[in-house]
Amino acid sequence: MNAQHAANSQLMASNRSGTDGKPVVAIYGELLDAGLALLAKRYDVHSGGRSAGREVVLGLIEGATVVCSDPKVRTDAELLDRCGPQLRLVAHFGVGYDQVDVAACAERGVIVTNTPGVLTAATAELAVALSLAATRGMFEASNELRAGRWGTWHPGAYCSGQVSGSVVGVIGMGRIGQEYARMMRPFAAEIIYWNRSPKPAAEADLGARRVELDELMKSADVISIHTPSTPETHHLIGAKQLALVKPTAVLVNTARGSVVDGSAVAAALTEGRLGAAGLDVFENEPNVPEDLLAAPRAVLLPHIGSATWRTRNEMSRLVAENVIAVLDGEGPLTPVPGSPV
Repeated sequence: MNAQHAANSQLMASNRSGTDGKPVVAIYGELLDAGLALLAKRYDVHSGGRSAGREVVLGLIEGATVVCSDPKVRTDAELLDRCGPQLRLVAHFGVGYDQVDVAACAERGVIVTNTPGVLTAATAELAVALSLAATRGMFEASNELRAGRWGTWHPGAYCSGQVSGSVVGVIGMGRIGQEYARMMRPFAAEIIYWNRSPKPAAEADLGARRVELDELMKSADVISIHTPSTPETHHLIGAKQLALVKPTAVLVNTARGSVVDGSAVAAALTEGRLGAAGLDVFENEPNVPEDLLAAPRAVLLPHIGSATWRTRNEMSRLVAENVIAVLDGEGPLTPVPGSPV
């Protein structure tokens, strides 16, 4: 960033913070009142609004001391430089922060935080719901009823798989994966998991057994994904892995869309090589591939894993609490790995 741009950014910060000298906090989109009210008491807060895209955000953030990011817009070097040298914190709304260039933030001495923990139960709960809905064919049966195609009862009508007595496979045994396994334990005959490192506490608590990924894909009746998005997990589940599954298996993803090759899932469903899928996340949101939209036995949701009022309010509050802690000089509450603290 050149000297003139830096000078302009500092001038913008001075102008936007007003005569009282309050730091500017720029919110890409919106923050619920549980967090917004905490910030508005202390800072000069600017929000882009619900539909704000990249161009709106670029115009909003100049001179900001803090930006509150969300998954709609990638926080990269261009955005960081647009803020100016006074930027201290990117407070991200969400547990997944793959839309934030943490390395670029670290180069500029900018702290990055996220909102882990508070959304664990809600996201695990949705994964359980998708496991049940996809296994039991609930959405297709509901659509038949609504379309007036529900005819005379007979023993073979709307038959599906059954979750109770199944082998449940958990890919990624972090906070959410463990909570999902805990919720599914009463249903499962066995819980198996794949994780880069062993989770002995989860094994003792849940009776879970660690296996290699290929074995999990071959053995599980319900496969639920809970890994973060990293270069190593990009398309972790693709055509090769789906070729291993039982034709009655159910695949659930409430983690990140990039972990799954959506076209491979669509092909497996269409060709009858995968029993059903329950997907809450997609690789290029909000765009969902046409082949997935057309695929049979697919329950598709618009990324609502954390979308309960209780959880979204707690996330908003944690965003605000991170901002306050950093600007008060106490340090971040929930810094992400690789962030300066």
